[in-house]
Amino acid sequence: MNIFTALADKQRRHIIETLHHCGNQSIKELTQNSSVSRQAITKHLNILIKAKIVQAEFVGKERIHKLDPKAMQSLFNWLAPFAQQWDDKLNNLEKFIGD
Repeated sequence: MNIFTALADKQRRHIIETLHHCGNQSIKELTQNSSVSRQAITKHLNILIKAKIVQAEFVGKERIHKLDPKAMQSLFNWLAPFAQQWDDKLNNLEKFIGD
């Protein structure tokens, strides 16, 4: 599974945001206050694990999920030149308009 396919789904992006803001989470924690079923969350987590965005390890009987910083850094590195290109274009537009 490629990282962009995994990120294409809104629910998977929400899981990533939750892990980013709240830290490591079990499936139980990820499904609290959610309208999404445990089975659906599990399916999405498995896709994120296959894409190497999320890592899972057992702590006792619970499977704890965390973001893989290497995957996120790899994505950032790939996107950085595009972001720089847009920053340059916006700076040029700002200069043209005259701040």
